[in-house]
Amino acid sequence: MCLLFSQLAMSDNFMHGLNPQQQEAVEHMGSPLLVLAGAGSGKTRVITTKVQWLIQDAGVQPYQITAITFTNKAAKEMKSRVMSLLSKDESRGLTVATFHTLGLKIIRQEIKTLKFKPGFTIFDAQDTGTILKELSHKEVELDEQETGEEARWIISRWKNDFVTPEKAFEIATNAEEIRAAKLYKRYQRQMKAYNALDFDDLIMMPVMLFKQHPEILEKWQNRVRHLLVDEYQDTNTCQYEMVKMLTGIDGGLTVVGDDDQSIYAWRGAKPENINQLQVDYPNLKVVKLEQNYRSTDRILKSANQLISHNPHLIEKQLWSALGKGEKIRVMPCRTVEHECEQVISQMMKIHFKEHAKWQDFAILYRSNHQSRLFERYLRQNHMPYKITGGTSFFDRAEIKDILAYMRLIINPDDDAAFLRIVNTPKRSIGVATLEKLGRYANERHVSLLTASTEMGFKNKVSSRAWQRMGYFSDWIGDLTRQVIEHPPQQTVMRIITDTSYEDWLRNSSQSPKAADMRISNIMELVEWVRTLHDDGDGKEDLADIVSHMSLVDMLERNEEEEEDDSVTLMTFHSAKGLEFPYVFMIGVEEDLLPHQNSLEGDGIEEERRLTYVGITRAKQRLFISYAKSRNRFGEKLSCEPSRFLEELPTEHLEWEDRIIVSEEDRQATASAYLSELQDLLSD
Repeated sequence: MCLLFSQLAMSDNFMHGLNPQQQEAVEHMGSPLLVLAGAGSGKTRVITTKVQWLIQDAGVQPYQITAITFTNKAAKEMKSRVMSLLSKDESRGLTVATFHTLGLKIIRQEIKTLKFKPGFTIFDAQDTGTILKELSHKEVELDEQETGEEARWIISRWKNDFVTPEKAFEIATNAEEIRAAKLYKRYQRQMKAYNALDFDDLIMMPVMLFKQHPEILEKWQNRVRHLLVDEYQDTNTCQYEMVKMLTGIDGGLTVVGDDDQSIYAWRGAKPENINQLQVDYPNLKVVKLEQNYRSTDRILKSANQLISHNPHLIEKQLWSALGKGEKIRVMPCRTVEHECEQVISQMMKIHFKEHAKWQDFAILYRSNHQSRLFERYLRQNHMPYKITGGTSFFDRAEIKDILAYMRLIINPDDDAAFLRIVNTPKRSIGVATLEKLGRYANERHVSLLTASTEMGFKNKVSSRAWQRMGYFSDWIGDLTRQVIEHPPQQTVMRIITDTSYEDWLRNSSQSPKAADMRISNIMELVEWVRTLHDDGDGKEDLADIVSHMSLVDMLERNEEEEEDDSVTLMTFHSAKGLEFPYVFMIGVEEDLLPHQNSLEGDGIEEERRLTYVGITRAKQRLFISYAKSRNRFGEKLSCEPSRFLEELPTEHLEWEDRIIVSEEDRQATASAYLSELQDLLSD
């Protein structure tokens, strides 16, 4: 009896503060569950509390529970919140990960079946683009050379849709896709020779493995007895297949999502996966979370009316208990400069009158280029700001190149670094040579650099190819020896001078200004190496410095940004999941929002969802601005306000250039006019 009372008390304790719909979602078991969670409705709390409930009340073992989301940051936050609810013993074996981390875990454990070596490399987008570009130069059947970037996007889309190289030929509908299909097959073969995977393989390969090996699928289904998926509307076809296969016949599945916030179609997301759940799981339970804990009533009613123009299989209406709030201010502006002035003026007024912090403000835009002018005006007015979602220092190609040289010098087994720089800048080492090198290295179970020096490899290539590869490997060896004798910054400078890297940047950059910027970046890297070496602190040799930089890179990518009192500038896409007291949506014009490239097919619906996401970021006040004219390519063009403004409820808007007269005021004006007219007639 005491034990039962204790369990009930525990259940009541962590259910405290949940609304009835949230509690229903937490306690549901026995069939798959879809939690249709509107913006700001507390979906993360539902997931974390459900994990706690499954372990503490439902008797599910933690090692049988897997919670998945999309970004490292989101996974880290979710894991932190779950761990705060459970003891160390209760959480032992629990998996909280991204889709790609889970895929990587499966690949590592089933590596023998997949016939890859354990030390496989994961290539980033730039590496795969380079390989595809090289392959296109060697593909004699191609009438035109396919650029690596174009082919990469097409192949990535196919992988997200679970399309194999063989299937790609069947579904290719135009010349561009036919060329990409030819590259796709060779690309996969070469990646296998390199013992390498790309980002999309981390999902596609486990799904293929499950389809081809039922015994492995059964093993993983027994491990994952309850699967929880956050941001479900962002899943692509391949990810949905993984979810469906892991769930199996038990149906231990909880997915949380919002079809109105699906804004990633360009990278393969399928909001229709929400509807597909009802087809694949006829006993699907649906719980709607409609109470918003973030925004005022006016903001939510405006968002509801806007998104009602999109089709919905399951309708929902967000509501708020936070009060009516102020009207949404719509600010028509003469020019882009005038728009900047108006936005800055409003922010300063709120900052000083209402004592708001700068971090309470966010400026949202559709395209990155829109931030540039605002940055100038913010600087001129001494207002601190930060740009979220911009390019990291480590994401710049020139930085990745020089770091790859540094990595290979200190670690000759780093195949990813070898492949990145063996032909950067060009050394006339062809794709065929590298393909043979990859196969030979796999056979010998040695690194690519080691394989390139062996006589067995010499017998497989032409004398010219062997000579060119020899020059490269001898040079790397010489640099490795130099590291012991000279300060590391001298080694880095020698990399730059020996490869004529600056000249290569000038020849390959889009403009002299772009080249200067890239050269400035690598000089900044050299200075950083020098500073780390001179300052000591255990980072005195090149290996220590590379380790330090790698750690900084990982922290920059995965850790939350430090809190600082700055205005946030970001795209609508980057703003998803965030909230701010004061939000300024700028450039809300035709051809910008909706974007001119998204005016056909389902594009308008996604642009409307993007606008919906922007509106629902605002907690207290929302400002929407647009310019009546813009300079584009030196020409002054007239701009029209976005069609989405006309879809918002007029009673919740306050237009700065429109005087809206109430019926009461109109009658009073009419009465006064008649009175004046009677006085005139009586005279």
